[in-house]
Amino acid sequence: MNLRRDVFQAIADPTRRGILLLLATQSMTAGAIAANFDTARPTVSKHLRILTECQLLAQKQDGREVYYQINANKMKEVADFIEPFREMWDERFNKLETLMKEYNSNK
Repeated sequence: MNLRRDVFQAIADPTRRGILLLLATQSMTAGAIAANFDTARPTVSKHLRILTECQLLAQKQDGREVYYQINANKMKEVADFIEPFREMWDERFNKLETLMKEYNSNK
């Protein structure tokens, strides 16, 4: 059964976020990825499958090896969704900073 995976559900898991961070700068095989985690290789393979199903990762075959790499287009979709929230919080923190400066200067 092929379930449709939700991107945000996928990145909610700390191990999957760790995998994405590892692959941010280079493509790696499943074995190389698994070597960075204190968990069984089948568990890492499950995480890779979930990330691939929701298209955050792409697979590239090179001979007998399968390399995983970030799907930049899908990551951009996630970033685009999050951006308005980041802007809102930046604005709120800037207002708070201004209020704190005014408060401290009136002491």
